[in-house]
Amino acid sequence: MGREVASAFGRWFALLDFPVRPQLVAVCDVNAPALDWFRQVPGVAHFDPDHRALLARADVDVVYVAVPHHLHESIYFDVLRAGKDLFAEKPFGLDLAAARRVRDEAERLGRFVRVSSEFPFFPGAQRAIAVAKSGTLGRILEARCSFLHSSDLDPTKPANWKRQNATCGEGGVMNDLGLHVAHVPLRLGWRVRSLHAQLQKIYPTRPDGKGGVAVCDTWDNATLHCTADIAGQSAPLTLEMKRLAPGETNTWSFELLGTERGVRFSTKEPKTLWQFRRDKEQWWEKTDLGFTTPFKTITGGIFEPGFPDVLQQMWAAFLAERAGRLDGRFGCATPDEAVRHHELWTAALESQRTQSVVTLPPGS
Repeated sequence: MGREVASAFGRWFALLDFPVRPQLVAVCDVNAPALDWFRQVPGVAHFDPDHRALLARADVDVVYVAVPHHLHESIYFDVLRAGKDLFAEKPFGLDLAAARRVRDEAERLGRFVRVSSEFPFFPGAQRAIAVAKSGTLGRILEARCSFLHSSDLDPTKPANWKRQNATCGEGGVMNDLGLHVAHVPLRLGWRVRSLHAQLQKIYPTRPDGKGGVAVCDTWDNATLHCTADIAGQSAPLTLEMKRLAPGETNTWSFELLGTERGVRFSTKEPKTLWQFRRDKEQWWEKTDLGFTTPFKTITGGIFEPGFPDVLQQMWAAFLAERAGRLDGRFGCATPDEAVRHHELWTAALESQRTQSVVTLPPGS
């Protein structure tokens, strides 16, 4: 992900009339070959194997941290206490307690902190969010939000840190993919009142890449059946996060249905928005959106956006909000939203243990 960020900054001139121009000046990695890759990036002056050396540099204002989840809390604290602003990776700590501690420390120190979640910055997602906020859907019937992979279907794929509770967290796939799923519902103000979770551990062991076998104790797939307040109405909300979803390479989707209108967007059709309307007959209408990103670029609207484009848009939202120039656009996930998404996963783990519906406290 550090390489993707370097690419986004290298193409920053593609943004039109943007109020901030970032410069990547320092990179840290304990892996020497990974660190060496950045030597080809113009403007990078410092290459540190120790993050504390990077944090001591006066020419660093903002730090982006992408490390395994068990390292989030300690490194995020180091960043904040060094007087830097933070762009954090999900899930913002190994568990709920860690996320709360990081949020509270950021508030105490007055640092600007947001959490990475790119997919809502697709034009289709932005249009779907606008429809969801429009108040024109009638009675809300249901909502579904999902992020689906097929990355773990092969049982011979070697285990990595995301397959271990000690490094990924007990939430497993919910920690890994969950903020992508929860970001939009939380930003829309939806509140989950209760949930029943169906969690699956499908391959308990995998090759360890060294000729042996590794135990995989994280949850591979998670489906949360929720009752939520959506636009002031109680309705079913399904949240899906799966590493073993046949046919899905990297699919983020959002769907909200009402009695009068509905909207659906999926990255499987990245330039397509589906909208439902009802008059004398019922209609599902397809719209080709093109390159209509929140922050304007040199790219013509006839073209299609991709992952590098929406990642740059996410960074634009981070830097614009930090500068007080978000101007009503959709923003990056906040520390409070990261804490609330951990509250959902904590309830899901309790639901799985007790095989029951779990009621969440008010404000979750």
